[in-house]
Amino acid sequence: MSPETVLPLVLFALVSSITPGGATTLATASGAHFGFRRSIPLMGGIAAGLASMAAAAAAGLAGVLEAMPSLQLVMKGAGSAYLLWLAWKVGRAGPPRLDAELAQPTSFVGGVWLLWVNPKAWAMTLGAAASFAALASGPAQLSVLLAFAFGFAATVSVSLWCTAGTLMARLMRTEAQWRAVNMILGASLTLSIVPMWL
Repeated sequence: MSPETVLPLVLFALVSSITPGGATTLATASGAHFGFRRSIPLMGGIAAGLASMAAAAAAGLAGVLEAMPSLQLVMKGAGSAYLLWLAWKVGRAGPPRLDAELAQPTSFVGGVWLLWVNPKAWAMTLGAAASFAALASGPAQLSVLLAFAFGFAATVSVSLWCTAGTLMARLMRTEAQWRAVNMILGASLTLSIVPMWL
């Protein structure tokens, strides 16, 4: 297997994970409120969540989800509820260190959970497992390939979004500006739920 054959998978993972969504919006908000360094656990959790989800999809979890539509509905509901709760916290927050709503950054476990209940992430990884199965000699090798590709892609994408949030924070001077930006980020997080139900 050459790098040329794996490159399309890595590009697919990067393009699909860098687009705006729940994880990227949360990484932006975390960067704005806590800076890059304090957001590392969240970003690590997002990357680990997406990598492990991709590995599970390649290992055959797709068949289980297709066979159990009720499980898909439960995951979709749980994911939507979690994202709505995060959106409420972000949207209500004021400037950093002046508001208790976002007193602590989201943890590593919170980042993993965010991905595992996110139907958009499931669609990406299940689609990749089906589209790139020919790259591997079996499910085990495909799991490793997808875990690497999506873990790398998630690390790059949330790092960029978190950096954007950090830079954005330097431009905001007043409480009104912070509240307006937080409301926009909260609304964006809420809107990221809509495609799950279409």
